[in-house]
Amino acid sequence: MQAFAVLLRRMNTEFNRIAHEFAQAQGLHLTDVQALVAILDADTADGPMTPGRLRDQLDLTSGAVTACIDRLERAGHIRRVRALGDRRVVHLHYEEAARAIAGEFFRPLARSTDTVRSRFTREELTTVTRFLTELNRELALLGRHTS
Repeated sequence: MQAFAVLLRRMNTEFNRIAHEFAQAQGLHLTDVQALVAILDADTADGPMTPGRLRDQLDLTSGAVTACIDRLERAGHIRRVRALGDRRVVHLHYEEAARAIAGEFFRPLARSTDTVRSRFTREELTTVTRFLTELNRELALLGRHTS
């Protein structure tokens, strides 16, 4: 089990390194990249990402999330859109041009992931997916309990 924990830490370290490289290449802060991921991965059942949800998800102050959103908007990665039903509500959307930039940057990671995935059976991948889903759920709960 210790080897398993070491492998998870190594994977986390590599993902962090890649995120830092992307942040540097785009002139962003690491928090900005985390915000981009949150906006991209926003659960469509909950609707588009809002500054309030982003603040809660990243555990930032209102001022810090506003500064982050401002940087991302100036850099062309996101756009703010007022909700039609309530103009006070702002939705955050990932710009298509930014998706293309991120897609190009992360293409080698996607290829590597596909290469590794091809070495496993569908049943093995189902188990890995179930494990990662449960681990993410537990980590999110742990984060809520430590805040």
